[in-house]
Amino acid sequence: MTTALTVLQLDTCFPRVPGDVACAQSYCAKVEIIRIPQAQVSNIVTSDPSCVDIAPFADALAQARGEVIATSCGFLAYWQQHLEALTDRPFIASALNALNRLNTPADRTAILTFDADTLMAGHRALITGRAAHVVGLRPDMHLREVIKQDARALDETLAAREIAHLVAQSVPERCNTLVLECTNLPPYKKAIADQFGGQIIDILTEIEHCRPGTVAPAFLSLTPDAAL
Repeated sequence: MTTALTVLQLDTCFPRVPGDVACAQSYCAKVEIIRIPQAQVSNIVTSDPSCVDIAPFADALAQARGEVIATSCGFLAYWQQHLEALTDRPFIASALNALNRLNTPADRTAILTFDADTLMAGHRALITGRAAHVVGLRPDMHLREVIKQDARALDETLAAREIAHLVAQSVPERCNTLVLECTNLPPYKKAIADQFGGQIIDILTEIEHCRPGTVAPAFLSLTPDAAL
């Protein structure tokens, strides 16, 4: 069977639930997960992405068998062109790359990210003129704590409830496009869509854009019957 997708996953142990980019159940095609040694969240989510040790990702890229290659952290957007040049296959460092092709005005585009302050400090050039609103998970939110602490337990119901509340309170009503930087947010897309009526772009929609038929339909559809 052809390997449809390779995911270059950070060196983490927190639960990868269906809908997460690094969960095999997120796909209806064969996926390969390559864990990158020493690539902890604290090393990648930084205000100075130029200091990230990208060599292990390049090494993994050379071994990848997937027709499409993606990473498990949107903060690797800085390295898109560098890593893309090392392969002849479609490479997706981050859903943030979609900002380059969106036709929606910046003032109607929002980003939901793991850490807003760090994202703006390290990726301002990518965001400026493309998205006017950046909303970050609060430090005390369950999902952020699980990811930051690399915890082994995740309460999906609590995470969904907190994320939905954040979107309802913080994403301006005039926005019609929401980009999910964090690749751990798509499992909660239905909860997000209950509070946001526009288009939602994430790492899974970007993978499906590159290779149709890769992502399980339930994680692309926002209908009430979708198993999100």
